[in-house]
Amino acid sequence: MSDESATPRTRAVELVAELHAILDELQTVDLSPCSDEDLIEVASATERAIARTTYAGDRQVAEAEARDLPRKTGYRTLTQFMNHRLRITNPVRRRKHLNATATLTCLNGDRLEPEHPTLAEAFAVGSVGTAHVQAALDVLDHIPHGTDHDVKVAAERQMAEIAEAHTPADITQLGARLLAHLDPDGALADDSERTRRRNLWVNRQRADGTAKMTANLTPELAARVTMLLAVWAKPGMNNPNDPYSPTGSFEDADPEAFAAAAERDDRTPAQINHDALNALLKAVLDDGLLGKSHRGLPVQLIIKADLGDLIREAGLATTATGTLLPIPDLIALAADVQPWLAIFKDHTAVPLHFGRGKRLATREQRLVSFARPDGEVCSAPGCDQPATQVELHHAEQDWAKGGLTDIDDLAPACPRHNRTVGDQPGQYTTRIVRSGPDEGRCVWRLNAEPGAPPNPEHLNRRPDIPRRLAHHLNTVRDEIHGPPTRESRRLGRRTLRDAPSASSGRSSGSRGPGDQARRSWLRTSHVIDVRPPRRVRRTRPSLVEAHLEDLLGRDPLMRNAIEPFRSS
Repeated sequence: MSDESATPRTRAVELVAELHAILDELQTVDLSPCSDEDLIEVASATERAIARTTYAGDRQVAEAEARDLPRKTGYRTLTQFMNHRLRITNPVRRRKHLNATATLTCLNGDRLEPEHPTLAEAFAVGSVGTAHVQAALDVLDHIPHGTDHDVKVAAERQMAEIAEAHTPADITQLGARLLAHLDPDGALADDSERTRRRNLWVNRQRADGTAKMTANLTPELAARVTMLLAVWAKPGMNNPNDPYSPTGSFEDADPEAFAAAAERDDRTPAQINHDALNALLKAVLDDGLLGKSHRGLPVQLIIKADLGDLIREAGLATTATGTLLPIPDLIALAADVQPWLAIFKDHTAVPLHFGRGKRLATREQRLVSFARPDGEVCSAPGCDQPATQVELHHAEQDWAKGGLTDIDDLAPACPRHNRTVGDQPGQYTTRIVRSGPDEGRCVWRLNAEPGAPPNPEHLNRRPDIPRRLAHHLNTVRDEIHGPPTRESRRLGRRTLRDAPSASSGRSSGSRGPGDQARRSWLRTSHVIDVRPPRRVRRTRPSLVEAHLEDLLGRDPLMRNAIEPFRSS
């Protein structure tokens, strides 16, 4: 008997193999013989098949959860299992769909019917897709808890009917109309309902550094915000573009200065609101109303920047909350700051020196941890919790097992990941890299069950993105133009920094492909500046260099460190 006959494949495995075979043929089939009607029918049927396949996948995920496969494979939650093992792109949203439309298994083994059976039936036959399901669930989630059960069932059937015949945008609009019918006088939306829906989110930064804030405010907070905007958000007040603009409330401002600033103000109402909130938060920070310490860090704006970026006044700095700040904005903020100095071994996270006039051990360790090249976020792979939300984890050896609280053995870890470190399956083992390009960084390994193959070690590569982009950018340029020579470096640097832009109508050389490619660098250099700082002859040092020289000169052990800056 062959091995194949001894362990026959299950029907589910055979069906998935057949499905992939059909998809291979569907991806390469000639569509030219199809009429217009046939092509529309094929495309529509394919979209229905995508929805049906997703529904079948939800059923399989539910079965995996019932068998406790996430824990058996070393993952702490179903969401982690879906994201890393099954490679589901949006596990949180998919989990919400699953809970609403899939048949689940209770702890006692009983089958639990879908929460929204009519919507689940439409999803199973492919008449609605994932976007339609998401829009319908967003509406159903806003039904007040006090609504009668029969009304909720009728609303679910109505939303399934709407989802089968409308676009996701239309579903949202029609759902708002349905919600108005369910509670026309607001009797069901009591205070507990408003409290349940309150939220405020600051979304991730966009490529230009800005971020979107969304909120659902309670009446109490809405009243406070509107009062703030009524007295602080006035034309002419708190204008960052006007050095003579009064700050604070317009009632406390000089009437003549306020009137003159209002005439110069060209901001939109939304921009005025933004600047008023910014001015208020700045006043709160300056007055120390947030307290003295948060997780061992001072409750102030804590920002780290590269010395080369400071000297050439370009690039990005990073705050302890993970926000990227352009260097010119950092210089503008730095008028009244207390600087700290941290020096690291070349191209590593190994600290060589950290000093300040006042010695506060715990605070110094946390600040030097943030100042590391990888210290802006939690060290766990894939985690983006900023330095203000992390603890210092004994990465080399746990404190209970004799580990030392030395900066060389500590690594930033958010509370969630810090508590997942241990010896049991599903927990993490950590250590500090002692050599190589990743020296001084913390690696994490997910513990598998005894007898299972060990999982690989991983680093959090999020802080490496600028450096890796610089590497790839230089590699691409070398592939296009060949390895740089001394002369090409000199010419390339002059072309990048001194050549006029294409819009200026001037040219300093030929217009060959190489020059066109080099001019294109001017358009891509805003992503990351990988060029070395240009050596400029100065009769006196810049303000940044002079301040650094003064700081370094105070420490006898560090006086030699200022020589490279003087020679520049």
